[in-house]
Amino acid sequence: MNNSNISVFGNEILLEIIKESKLFSEFKIEFFNDLAFCIKQTKKNNGILIYLNAILNKNDYEKLKKNDFPIIMIFKTKNINLLPNEMIEGLLMPFNILQLKRKIVSLFAKYQFKKTSLINLSDYVIDKNERKIKKNNLDLQLSEKEIEFLILFTENREPINRNFFLKNVWNYSEKSETHTVETHIHRLRKKIENFFNDKKIILSTKQGYQLKS
Repeated sequence: MNNSNISVFGNEILLEIIKESKLFSEFKIEFFNDLAFCIKQTKKNNGILIYLNAILNKNDYEKLKKNDFPIIMIFKTKNINLLPNEMIEGLLMPFNILQLKRKIVSLFAKYQFKKTSLINLSDYVIDKNERKIKKNNLDLQLSEKEIEFLILFTENREPINRNFFLKNVWNYSEKSETHTVETHIHRLRKKIENFFNDKKIILSTKQGYQLKS
């Protein structure tokens, strides 16, 4: 976790406390008084944002809820509704500095796991962990086999033939007489077409199947 970045917004005293603690010696820590710029830099650095404010105002809420990087929100009261995001955790004052360190480490680990589970596929993003394909803030749930199908397309630029799918997705013999591949391709096409209105994302050629460019 060396050189991981922590952005602190809302309280410079917290910044000094963190900087003085040996628990955070492996982090690069910066303070921001402009939330929009703080968010921009946190994204750029793949960092974590610590938001310390007695009240979460509406403008801050709108700016923060759109992000998927780690955020720790520190408040003085329990009557705070956290943003609906798995990358956001709350901490109530007063708190032990070790509690803060543990949350930071836990969120960084969760964030890294999430990042490695995402694969770009043309205009889409495959989420291996959630078994979803995403585009324009829309998420389509897929089966494990359908996810495996799509991942194979990301790993092979040339058309993929039926036998390759049989071997790598089902571990079947190339001589197997089955329409499993054709059936799954048809169902996957229909799912994507019906949900994203994207026709024929998977093309059939003489050499096999490939994604449309």
